[in-house]
Amino acid sequence: MRCVARPASGIRDETSDIHIPSQAMTDTPSDVEKRKLLLSMLIPFLLISFMWLSLAVEKLFGISLHSLGIFPGKVSSLTGIITSPFVHSGARHLFNNTIPLFILGTALFYFYSQVSFRVLIWSTLLTGLAVWLTGRPSWHIGASGLVYALASFLFLSGIIRRHIPLMGLSLLVAFVYGEMVWGIFPGFRIDISWESHMLGAAAGIILAVWYRAQGPQKPVPFYEKEEEVQDYDDEALPVKEEKEAGPQDRAN
Repeated sequence: MRCVARPASGIRDETSDIHIPSQAMTDTPSDVEKRKLLLSMLIPFLLISFMWLSLAVEKLFGISLHSLGIFPGKVSSLTGIITSPFVHSGARHLFNNTIPLFILGTALFYFYSQVSFRVLIWSTLLTGLAVWLTGRPSWHIGASGLVYALASFLFLSGIIRRHIPLMGLSLLVAFVYGEMVWGIFPGFRIDISWESHMLGAAAGIILAVWYRAQGPQKPVPFYEKEEEVQDYDDEALPVKEEKEAGPQDRAN
């Protein structure tokens, strides 16, 4: 005898053991979008929370975590490729990165959920490694490079895909963060790592091209779908007629 567990709530298909939760039956599209938006905020929120926690540890214990940054060419600072985005020079520095990182990170996970984790990880690795190889002999800290990588990825990805909502996102990024472009030039400000900005933007461009065929794509127009179906039917008809005519030909 087979035992089937019956859930306390929901709908169970009497012909199978599949349980369909009642919540899934009642969710509206707006509820689904709200849940997706909240989940998209989760990773950026956790990353930023850890950054503020690192700064709080520095202030509470009177220590400096600058050694967790990147010092180009120094082998012992290779770990800074991962840890440098979590270290900042002060509350103002971190606050300037918090808002754009949260907005751009949320946009990445919401619109490009299929490749979001890969883009985030590769943005960090490519930017950090490039700074370690080519940066000035100084400690490079902060999440600015990651912010530039996400901004350039989101901007270029929408253009490459020619998807209207994503192109709208590209224009929004350009409008809100367009002035960030000045941060990639040397000499704009001596106390900032323009190398991280420039190399982060380059990493975002590379990833936008690399993942251009993954994630959301431009919808196929309905008339192109109809043409494909019509072409398929036109090609199939002669074959079908030949198969039906075959037995008659053999009888004759």
